[in-house]
Amino acid sequence: MRKICVVTSTRAEYGIMSRLIEKIYQDKDLELQLIATGMHLSEKFGHTIDEITQPITKTVDIEIEKSPAHALAQAIKKFSKIFKQLKPDIVVLLGDRYEIMGVAQSAMLNNIPIAHIHGGETTEGAIDEAIRHSITKMSHLHFTSCEEYRKRVIQLGENPQNVFNVGSLGVENIKTVPLMSKEELEKSLDFKFNNHNLLVTFHPVTLEGNSKEQFEELLKALDELEKTNIIITSPNSDEGNIDIFNLIKDFENTHNNVKTYKSLGMKKYLSTIQFVDAVVGNSSSGILEVPSFGIATVNIGNRQKGRIQAKSIINCKSEKSDILNAIKKAFTEDFTNTKNPYEKDDTANNILKILKDFNINLQKKFYDI
Repeated sequence: MRKICVVTSTRAEYGIMSRLIEKIYQDKDLELQLIATGMHLSEKFGHTIDEITQPITKTVDIEIEKSPAHALAQAIKKFSKIFKQLKPDIVVLLGDRYEIMGVAQSAMLNNIPIAHIHGGETTEGAIDEAIRHSITKMSHLHFTSCEEYRKRVIQLGENPQNVFNVGSLGVENIKTVPLMSKEELEKSLDFKFNNHNLLVTFHPVTLEGNSKEQFEELLKALDELEKTNIIITSPNSDEGNIDIFNLIKDFENTHNNVKTYKSLGMKKYLSTIQFVDAVVGNSSSGILEVPSFGIATVNIGNRQKGRIQAKSIINCKSEKSDILNAIKKAFTEDFTNTKNPYEKDDTANNILKILKDFNINLQKKFYDI
């Protein structure tokens, strides 16, 4: 029986992988080892381990609130010990978080093959760019969300036979998760939708060093909107999150049209997108998942610069006037016929089949193109 170890450290990444995790858990030929770490264990970020529905094999506290460098070091140290105990056949990792890079390093040093989801993507405005490509070079199986990203992973020297364009798991969730009605959602969130509604998520900009200033410009734009109710979800644990947390708290306290949440969880998050006019901020979900709902994404600044985008993405500078103009465009233009470039059929099933059957050789050769 092949042992598949899935490591999850954030609400977003668990939500994306949840269907795949369930399929691994239900498969009689596989043994799921599920490890929760990072923001999942922190009250500050919503203690989102409570949202995980599959049995958790291990929890690993890497003290995520101290600093990225500290958390990464703790991940390398603690996961190295755990991998020696669990002896997984494959470790499945998603994305580009600094703590996930620590997990990848631990797996690599223990000669455990890594299957990496969402490699090959570019985000020029964040350190995630370098981390993502680093994890690619430590990995043996690659599941990309677009053909262009598959080609980029190969360009990084990975064997084409090990690189699979499967589409986005997050987009597949939209088609498979039963979403809540407006009445159910309003009751659950203690929130009433208005004439216009926005869902806002803004994460620190790790390569620019002015996260507070950028977020203040966003709040100034939101402050000018009329007959608009706003849901704000908390930022991630990247450097600079404390300033954003404090600004969110102050903004909610002075605006009766604003509700904030540490985490909505996947079902409530996707259900909320159904009933808003736009998703505003700099989160990858605005690029990957939101276009499938046929609504606008107001993408602020450079954090997601470089990703393939649907026509419903409205890019703007991190300045009040530009953000305000982008939101007004989102209110007035029709995006219902948007085609999402990240959508493919049977994403989770295709990943599952490869995880079950693929014969992995730990001795990688650099593939020259």
